[in-house]
Amino acid sequence: MILLTHLLAGAVIGTKIKLLWVAIVLSLMSHYLLDSIPHSEYNIKNIEEKLWKKSYIDFIKVFTDFALGISIIFLLSDNSPLVYICALVALIPDGLALLSRIFKFEILKWHDHFHHDQVHKLKNKISDSGRFFAQTTIIAVLVILLF
Repeated sequence: MILLTHLLAGAVIGTKIKLLWVAIVLSLMSHYLLDSIPHSEYNIKNIEEKLWKKSYIDFIKVFTDFALGISIIFLLSDNSPLVYICALVALIPDGLALLSRIFKFEILKWHDHFHHDQVHKLKNKISDSGRFFAQTTIIAVLVILLF
């Protein structure tokens, strides 16, 4: 899933669940749940392959995705700290995946295997348009729940 989806899911959880530790755990778990649904992602191959001179477009994609998510949360939520904490916690697995490409720690490799090979295994089981529709529908539902 794109970062926007994970940010919105975490924000919805932070809006609806007021018990801090429960909201944080559910936000983290929401990442894996959402990634288990077939979905679309944009290409960040230059970052993954450490082609830094070519990766500025990839970084712009990631920044735009993140900024759009934070902007929607800012506009539609109550802007409590818990909403932003949960939104950021929902991104942790993707942050760990990025770190695993930079650092070769065994725990990061294990997480990367779990996250990409186990959780994402259904990602390509449906057509591109089906994955796009699934993700768009999830985003629309999350925006509605954020109100």
